[in-house]
Amino acid sequence: MENSALSAAVAATEAALFDFDGPICDVFAGRPAPEVARELAETLATLDAKLGSKAHGMDDPMEVLRLAPQGGEPVIRAIEEELTKAEVTAVRLAGAPIPGAIAALEAAHASGRKVAVVSNNSTACVRAFLMLHDLHHLVHEVVGRTPYSPNLMKPNPHSLLHAAARLKTRRSRCTLIGDSVTDMTAAAAADALSIGFANKPEKVSALVEAGAQAVITDMNALAEVLASTKPE
Repeated sequence: MENSALSAAVAATEAALFDFDGPICDVFAGRPAPEVARELAETLATLDAKLGSKAHGMDDPMEVLRLAPQGGEPVIRAIEEELTKAEVTAVRLAGAPIPGAIAALEAAHASGRKVAVVSNNSTACVRAFLMLHDLHHLVHEVVGRTPYSPNLMKPNPHSLLHAAARLKTRRSRCTLIGDSVTDMTAAAAADALSIGFANKPEKVSALVEAGAQAVITDMNALAEVLASTKPE
């Protein structure tokens, strides 16, 4: 989308809410998501054979997690806790932050905006990555998924609403930077703005159609506009 659209979105932003997996970190770069999903499905099968069968072949750990509540509290607790441990391990193997992510966090912070990470990943894994790369001082709040409640993950706006409340910022002045349609959907449901990060060419049109106010293909582009544009 045009630079003017990005500038307008950034100018309206008092609080920058960064999704984690995509704009900041490639969470499963060092430990592939299908491998984690398979391990979760195997655990699920030992607790509930029917759910384990449903999870067989899934390559997204979050989709396995979404199944778990159907097995009751012991099942969702076991899967949530196993996934959280896997995520913490994964981010330690994930390598450096996404190119431009550090610059974007620094620019948002330096511009006087409030900064949060709002993620479907666990708070523990986000904090582990921020500490590992000495980025924690750039982030005012971390809102990971609500434990044992995968129904509250994006596209549900719950985490965005929670972040806005913690940052004491009107939702209309919060902007979510995310790489998925579910991010854009959650932002719209929260009455917040959204900037899509198309880290794959085929994502551009999907993010636009999902309602992104602007779409970028490089996090450095966001950093430049954050650094040069004060909130209105």
